[in-house]
Formats: sequence, C-alpha cells, structure tokens
Amino acid sequence: MWTGLPPRLLRMRRMLLIVWLGLLALAAGLLPGLLAGPAWAAFALLPLALMAWGWDLAGRNWRSWRYAERADDLLISRGVLWHTVTVVPYGRMQLVEVTSGPVERHFGLASVQLHTAAAATDATIPGLDPAEAERLRDRLTELGEARSAGL
Repeated sequence: MWTGLPPRLLRMRRMLLIVWLGLLALAAGLLPGLLAGPAWAAFALLPLALMAWGWDLAGRNWRSWRYAERADDLLISRGVLWHTVTVVPYGRMQLVEVTSGPVERHFGLASVQLHTAAAATDATIPGLDPAEAERLRDRLTELGEARSAGL
C-alpha cells in the first residue's frame, strides 16, 4: 500500500516559493522603478508569474511522491514528467538516517535517507512527520539487520 507525504511538506515548499520569489519580485520592481522610472517596475511581473507556475508545479511534485513498505524491499515513487520508482532491498541497507534542517523543524518535518553499498541507489523520503520518520527508520533498520544476517 502506497503512503503519500504529509500536506505540511507542500505548505513548506509553497511558503519558501512565496518568500524567495516575493523578495525577487520586490527587488525586480523596486530597484528599476526607483532608478529608471515607474514603467520599469513591470519587471516585477516575471517573478510573480514564476510564483504562479511554481505554485502548481509544487503541488504536482508533492502528489507524485509516495513510498510503500513491502515484505522484502521499500519502494519510493516520485516524479511528474520523469517518473522514477526506486526499489531498495532491506538486506542492502547499510545506514538509515533521519535528518531535519531548520526550516523542516519549523514545519514539523523530517527526512529519511537510506544508504546502501552502491552510491547510486541511495534514496530519500522527504517531509515526513518526525514520529513517522523515526518509526520508518527503526523498522527499516530492524528489517535490514534481519535480512543482512541471512546473507
């Protein structure tokens, strides 16, 4: 059964979009408007258009992320245009980390990062509730130890 990411991740990404592109719109409109004349303040429309486009894109990207715990492996699915499904066998996991930066902590989120022997198969599940991230880390670690002991 697939599990999606919490809506707080979408809120966090959209808030970052508003903050950064809002500041860019302010700078793009205010500086040319003051230095070259009010007509040049129209440059603020470009970051605002990017903000509207990014708002929709953030929602699509958020809906594309999901993961599923199966008997022998973990599936991670993501992507809108280029859909990617990553399969990580429990027996190949070497390290499972839970990380949370300052912005993620502010929104009550954490990410789970899986490390395997092959660097190309490292996988991340972003924006989980901290309790779910810790539960997933403990479960994956337990399953990884049980599967690797049988190798």
